[in-house]
Parts: sequence; structure tokens; C-alpha cells
Amino acid sequence: MPEGDTIFRAACTLHKALAGQVVTGFETVLPKLSRIDVDDAIAGRTIIGVNAKGKWMSMQFSGGLTLLTHMLMNGSWHIYRPGEKWQRPAIDMRIVVKTEKIWAVAFKVPVAEFHTDDTLRRRRGFRTLGQDVLAPVFDSAISVESLRAHGDLQVGVALLTQSIMAGLGNVFKSEVCFACRINPFRRVEGLRSDQLVCLVETARKVMLANVTEASGDQITTYTGMRRTTGSANTEERLWVYGRRAEPCRKCGTSIESRKQGEDARTTFWCPLCQPLGAN
Repeated sequence: MPEGDTIFRAACTLHKALAGQVVTGFETVLPKLSRIDVDDAIAGRTIIGVNAKGKWMSMQFSGGLTLLTHMLMNGSWHIYRPGEKWQRPAIDMRIVVKTEKIWAVAFKVPVAEFHTDDTLRRRRGFRTLGQDVLAPVFDSAISVESLRAHGDLQVGVALLTQSIMAGLGNVFKSEVCFACRINPFRRVEGLRSDQLVCLVETARKVMLANVTEASGDQITTYTGMRRTTGSANTEERLWVYGRRAEPCRKCGTSIESRKQGEDARTTFWCPLCQPLGAN
């Protein structure tokens, strides 16, 4: 399931593979993208760069055109050498951006749009994004105040609200709450300032830890799994997420889970380490 860390790594990989190259071909099964390509060809443009913001990815082309994509639950971008066999069936292809050296293929991407700088600034859901957890420059105080301004929300819901802080997903939501010993079903308004700071700074810390790689300028594909515990053992990589009825790694109490928020995302927590009452 793509979260902010997945999109960040994908954007970095695509940027390394494509930035500065000229588009030699463009294919899509999406009518709105195809219409733009017919009217104002993508082939011949130079790829300026690829960036991530929260769970959105933008690919900038010369001539002031940007391809904005969102993976939602099942979308993904792959890179291939020309002629290399795809790892997904062709029926899942939505977009192919071709260069002389690399083809970038989007599979099952549900949201894909071309934008100018002006329309991108006005794009609903993108223009209202909060501070990106993985942004190169990050001010914790800004995100703390954004959380404080939504005091009526449950903590777990607030952490997933992209207009408050962009990039955090369902896995990290539960893990961050556990690390800060905060019950995810508490209201934000009931938290102390130091608890709000803990949520924001822990979110950035664990997200950054999951995108760090030592590949330098080499193109890499991330094949690891998310970790928040710091353990090298793959069986001990997460504190609570996906561990319903298993013992808490801190106190041994059985981990609990239930649906939360309008989207009914499953939240995991330890009832002893994260009591619902003030702590």
C-alpha cells in the first residue's frame, strides 16, 4: 500500500532515471491524458524532474507541463530498459513515458492528470496539502499548530489528514502513536504540547529512517520492508501494526485493533502502553 515513504522513494528513483532526458515516446490508455498528448505532444519534451509531496507525485516536463499522479491503494510506477520484460501484465498499464535509456511505466494508477503551473496550484486536494513530513526543510512548529487547530479530531484520524501533515499513512499512524504512548482514539484537544511535538517529530523521524539509502547516484529499487523498532529481525520490525492479539513488545499485553474514521482504516494499539485516559 503506497504511503508517503513509498512515493518519496519512487520519485527519487524516477528522478535519477529520467531527469534531463528527452521523451522519445508517450503512451496511455487514459483518454484525458491522450487528448493532451494529441494536442500538445509529450514526445520531444525534456523531463525536468520528478518530485513527491505527501502521497502525490509530479513529473515536470519542459514547456510548463506537469504530470500529477496519485497511487491511492494499488497504483505503482516501474522503470525498465527498452525491451525489458515488465513485471506486471500489460492490461494493468496506464502510462508509459519513454526515453532512449529508460521507460517509466505506471500500473493501475487511478489518478493521473496533466497540469500547468496555474492549474496545479488550484488542484483540489493538492493545493491544501499540509507540510510534507519528508520535505528537505521541515518546521515542526508548523505541523504542531496544524494539529492543534483540529482539536476535535481523534489523533489517529488527524495523523492521516493530509491537509494537516502530508505523507503519513496507516502503518506509520499506529506506529507513531505507540512510540509516543498516545492512544490513537484520544482527541487532539486533550493532548499536551509535548505530546503534539512528539507526534510530529516522531512521524518525521520514522519516515526519514525508511527512505534513507546509500546508493549515491545509482538507480535503485527499494525492496525492504518498513521498520520502526530499529530491529534487524524482520519478525520484529514494527511495534503494533498488523499484530492484533500478539504480545506488546514493551509490556506483553495483547495488541488490539479496530476501524477508525470515516474511511474505516484499521488502527492498532497497546491498551496498557497507550491508555485512553490522559497520560
